[in-house]
Amino acid sequence: MQGAIARLCVVVAAAILNHPLLFPHENTTLPEQDEELIARMREHEARLEMEKAKLEKELSQMDSKQEETTLQEGYSWYFWTTVSFIIFFTIEMCRVDLADGEVRQVEEEEVFSESGSINPRMMVLDKDILSNFCDKCTYTSAHENWRVREFVEGFADDLLESLRSVCNRDTDMEVGDFVGIGSMFESWKVCKPLTCDLIVPFSPPDLHSFQYHLWCSSSSDIPPDMQGCGKIKVTTPGENGGGCLCGSANLGEDMLCLLHGRNDTPKVSLSPDELLCSRDTNCLAKDQVMKWFQISVTKAWGRISHKYDFDVTFRSLDAAGALKIRFPSGKIIVMNIVPVVQLEDTDAYFVSHFPSDVDSFPDPYWPLSVAVYERNLLKHFTKRLPKHSCHLHCLQIVTFLHKKQSGLTGKSALTNYHLKTALLHLLLSKKTIMWSVESMQHRVQDLLSFMQRSLQEKRLNHVMIGNSKVPEEIQVPEMIRRAEPINLFRTLVLQRELYAATVRHFQEMLRNAPVLIQEYTPYLSNGGLHHSLDESL
Repeated sequence: MQGAIARLCVVVAAAILNHPLLFPHENTTLPEQDEELIARMREHEARLEMEKAKLEKELSQMDSKQEETTLQEGYSWYFWTTVSFIIFFTIEMCRVDLADGEVRQVEEEEVFSESGSINPRMMVLDKDILSNFCDKCTYTSAHENWRVREFVEGFADDLLESLRSVCNRDTDMEVGDFVGIGSMFESWKVCKPLTCDLIVPFSPPDLHSFQYHLWCSSSSDIPPDMQGCGKIKVTTPGENGGGCLCGSANLGEDMLCLLHGRNDTPKVSLSPDELLCSRDTNCLAKDQVMKWFQISVTKAWGRISHKYDFDVTFRSLDAAGALKIRFPSGKIIVMNIVPVVQLEDTDAYFVSHFPSDVDSFPDPYWPLSVAVYERNLLKHFTKRLPKHSCHLHCLQIVTFLHKKQSGLTGKSALTNYHLKTALLHLLLSKKTIMWSVESMQHRVQDLLSFMQRSLQEKRLNHVMIGNSKVPEEIQVPEMIRRAEPINLFRTLVLQRELYAATVRHFQEMLRNAPVLIQEYTPYLSNGGLHHSLDESL
């Protein structure tokens, strides 16, 4: 670049010095009319023009190369500037996330510190007191609970048979046989009132069917906050290629149905309201189902009430089948008869509502219950654990403490179902020999520690959904086994005040546990059983 400029300067200087106009006309040494001199000057001028053009060409080439280099350098500068900005932004975001995580962790630690965090493994639980408590619980379960189950099963059969008689077989839902679930039928019920949970599957009228859309299916449109739910679509005759068309189409006099004879009354498709669907949809509505079921149960009880000497009332108008049976002696038995829809040929059911659930799901989303598989899992362990194992006793002790603490500080987000889920997780993770009756104190501490850790992490996975540890003998449907795990404590993540109240409830329960167990435990060494436990259970 510098050499070319120097050459250009030399050429310009030579042109100036050799130009004829620099010489004055008075110079007598150069004849003005010398044609030879003029010819040489013109030749020299032409050479200079050629040299000038050559130099201009070289300069233009050099300028273009310099522009390309400058452009590349500009692109490179912009590229590295962008990369630097992205790196800087990423570092800042990570720093903010870490700061937020530290803040959340500090806040959660503050919640536990404010409530006076207690290590369950440091609790002093007397073995003799625990043994006496469980002996009384076992005695109650083996005698009174057995009589209550026998009564409830007989009464439910009679009530459902009466319900079928008041329903229209052509237009109403068809009611099946009940299935017993929950603590009473799993032999760990402790506290009164004696409560029996029954689920009653129902199916659509003839010529109609149910189609199921689960949250875990590949084509699901279930929102993320409705995990564990599904939608139930009621299909009409001929829809999706199913059902018989003779009841919904005019076949003419010359056409015969091979499934139904001439004397069979053709059945006309029902309206969405008659099929208990949501407004302007063909999706089964829980509100409509509960309203229909409550009216049907009321009519059914009216037909058989004269046969019994006790009173039956509805405990809640919002929960269909929530019955309270009061005997003349003052004894009370609670029955929760829940209408459900069976998922194909499995033991999983879509339930209209959970009797003790703190969460509610809007229509048309139906929560899926696998309570039958949970009951079967408990039976599976009962057969394989040591004789007189302590797993149910541990659950009885913890649910008793939870019940008593709820009476002192009020209800919280913690439920007996959460405690049972924690026990099932421990049963799946610990060796069977560790559940002997001699290890009851340590297993109670393990159960309370598991719950404390789950509360601190705000995560308690469903024991059946997405859990590969469940034995294949339980025969959980593959679609449920392979689904993503569901966090039962999701509500605590979203509601901080509820989380803080639940943590305080649990910490108070740990703090009061030794006193509560000792206070309500009868001492056999005193010559008999005190009635304090009977009154509290």
